[in-house]
Amino acid sequence: MPEVQLLANGSYHVLIAAAGGSLSRWNDVAVTRWREEVDDKLRIFAAMRAIWQERLTTIFARQGHYALDPAVVAAQPAPDQSTCHRGAGDPGDTMNTNTKKLHDLGQSLWVDNISREMLMRGTLARYIADWSVTGLTSNPTIFEHAIGRGHLYDEAIARLARRGEGAEQLFFALALEDLTTAADLFRPIHDATEGLDGWVSLEVSPLLADNAAKTIHAAAWLHDAADRPNLFIKIPGTAAGTEAIEESIFGGVPVNVTLLFSREQYLVAAEAYLRGIERRIEAGLDPNVRSVASIFVSRWDVAVNPEVSPRLHNRLGIAIAMRIYKAYRDLLASPRWLKLAEAGARPQRLLWASTGTKDPAAPDTLYVEALAATDTIDTIPEKTLSAFADHGKVGAALAADGGNAEAVLEEFRREGVDDEALAARLQREGADAFAASWHALLACIHEKSASLAGTGA
Repeated sequence: MPEVQLLANGSYHVLIAAAGGSLSRWNDVAVTRWREEVDDKLRIFAAMRAIWQERLTTIFARQGHYALDPAVVAAQPAPDQSTCHRGAGDPGDTMNTNTKKLHDLGQSLWVDNISREMLMRGTLARYIADWSVTGLTSNPTIFEHAIGRGHLYDEAIARLARRGEGAEQLFFALALEDLTTAADLFRPIHDATEGLDGWVSLEVSPLLADNAAKTIHAAAWLHDAADRPNLFIKIPGTAAGTEAIEESIFGGVPVNVTLLFSREQYLVAAEAYLRGIERRIEAGLDPNVRSVASIFVSRWDVAVNPEVSPRLHNRLGIAIAMRIYKAYRDLLASPRWLKLAEAGARPQRLLWASTGTKDPAAPDTLYVEALAATDTIDTIPEKTLSAFADHGKVGAALAADGGNAEAVLEEFRREGVDDEALAARLQREGADAFAASWHALLACIHEKSASLAGTGA
């Protein structure tokens, strides 16, 4: 077995070894194991290998938090921790303790962003290595910002435009390039956790929110086009979306259910997931089709803060989340779910979304700290992730019984807040906002493709 070598520039690591795989962990060291057959559309791995040839440092394989390829582990002795080190110039000697506490609590930390810049500059790799990030989410607004600002996508847009691709097809081609690259970075986490973690997400067109048949078709097409086991297809938890969720799960498509705001909306999405799994079992199919249910939190407080007493500011979203967490824990303890689990099904995990603080008077880590909960995911904007890594605190985990959620919600009702009606409004507004971003995104791509099609960009 050849020796294992690490290329490092302080922000990204590439490990050269004969065995396959793409990312491994040695205690506090996260590295990328190069392999010639890696799908490297953006040439990121190839560029790093070419540039950093003179910065090789030999290290020995040691099994850390995520299991290494057994062949690599067996080939080398397990040394003292002092032999496992970072490349020169890395910002610290150990993984960030704040984010690691969430990880150790049983909560997965995902980043709510994706861009070609994050990939090419090694930012995402640093989040994985230093901040315990084990997945990411995207949405039309995120891609609107990524593609509309700067020129990193121009060459790809020009190339695809010359093929006659329309704006929507061109967008999905760009998004799949980014997200399959990110999925490959997270793939070893996905494999080591047996599919529990290491996911990325791509949303169907938000214009399909009220069309179940077209959503089902789009979800299947995107799943096949991505050809990655760790890429969720995002489907909104609307009435039509619920039908599409069940059919997609039955069809073997992993689903991230988005735009859920209330306990009732969550339970409808969970029911769709359960029915899809039950149908697979009845049909003799593998019930291990993964899903997450994304609960949007901070938008509740943005909506009601102007209308309620200051003492209630920034408390509604957390109370709603606590109520939903109780429903989630109750479902996982139900005879119906336990029967499915016995047959090999895996839980539809709860994911906290919209966890960036919107109120400048509130702590910038408010929602992350309040929603630390076992068996959940928190997807966090980069600004909030950085703040939590710097000064976040992890206290007691969220109570499985919902804590004081109902008492807090009763206080809001006394001030005239109808949470059921507000949940329906927030879901409509969220769908409309994503549709608006979608139109702006396609207009930007159309404009760029028209201006770049005849150039050598």
